[in-house]
Amino acid sequence: MRDHRPALRRLVGHMWADERAAQLAEFAISLPLLVFFVVGIFDFSSAFTLKQKLTNIARDAARTAAGSPANDLSSPSTTEPASVLDAFQLIDNYFVANNLNDCGVKATGAPAGMTWTFTANGSGCTAPGVTITINRGYYMPVTGAALPSVTCAPPGATSGLTVIATCVSIQYAYPWRFGRVANLLGATDTLPSQISATAIALNEN
Repeated sequence: MRDHRPALRRLVGHMWADERAAQLAEFAISLPLLVFFVVGIFDFSSAFTLKQKLTNIARDAARTAAGSPANDLSSPSTTEPASVLDAFQLIDNYFVANNLNDCGVKATGAPAGMTWTFTANGSGCTAPGVTITINRGYYMPVTGAALPSVTCAPPGATSGLTVIATCVSIQYAYPWRFGRVANLLGATDTLPSQISATAIALNEN
C-alpha cells in the first residue's frame, strides 16, 4: 500500500504558505478606512472651495453696498434700500453664474433696524437653505474690533471713536458626505449644517 503522508504534508504546507486568504482579509479590513479617507478628502476640499466662493462674494457685496449713497438709509422701512438690493442682486447673480442653488431666495428681506435678512429653502435646496444678512449700520470701534458674527450683529457703540461699516454674511447649506461615512464607522460627531462667510467694508458715503 502506497504511503500518501508525504503528499498530504506537502499539500498542508502549500495551504499554509498561500497568502491569498490573508490578503483578502487585510483588504476587507482596510477598505472602510480607505473609503473614509477618500470621501473625507473630496468632501473637505469641496467645502473649502465653497467657503472661498462665499468669502469672495460676501467681500464684493460688502464693498458694493458700502460704496453706495447712504441717503436711502435715513428712514429704514420695509422697502429694501437700493444699496441693500444692489448687494443682494450681486450675491444672487454670483450663485447663478457659479452653478450654486440660490434656493429660490427673493429680494424681500426681514428688516430689523439697519439689518436686512433674506432666507430661503426651496428649489430643491438642502436644508436649512441659504441665509443672506446685510447690515448697513455696522458700528465698530476704530481699534480692537472683533470679527463680525454670522448675524452681522454689531458689537455696539463704545465710549471711544467708532466707524460705520456694512456687514454682509452668507450662510449656505452644505450636505456633508463625510459625516455619513463616519457614522457608519461609529463616530458620533456632527458637522455644521451650513458653511458661512462674513465680510465688512467701511461706508464711503
